[in-house]
Amino acid sequence: MAQAREKLKQEEESRPAEVTVAAEAALERNAREAALLDLRGVSDATDWFLIASGDSDTHARAIAENIIDRMREAGFRAAGVEGKASANWILLDYITLVVHIFLPRVRDYYDLERLWGDAPSLAVE
Repeated sequence: MAQAREKLKQEEESRPAEVTVAAEAALERNAREAALLDLRGVSDATDWFLIASGDSDTHARAIAENIIDRMREAGFRAAGVEGKASANWILLDYITLVVHIFLPRVRDYYDLERLWGDAPSLAVE
């Protein structure tokens, strides 16, 4: 148990600040099944994916808005925001971090965790 805590602490310390801020902001709005994929060495497009689900379009928008607000407060601005109107799949692009907020059926359909299965998945707690 102590080794598991130590490993989790090391993982958290190796994350860039924007990843930690976004993950905490998602959890503040009760994001479901939040997963963090470390794409460093796997993708040239970005370093991290934060993937989460909302129970409804309103919940997904609330998660996205909280992430945008908290990231702005921390000095990070999104390079792009897509999908807020329909809220089936909201994408927030912070260049080194891309946040995906899905409705559960859409998340199941695209299954990014399987698609990026080579990337280590880290705890979001």
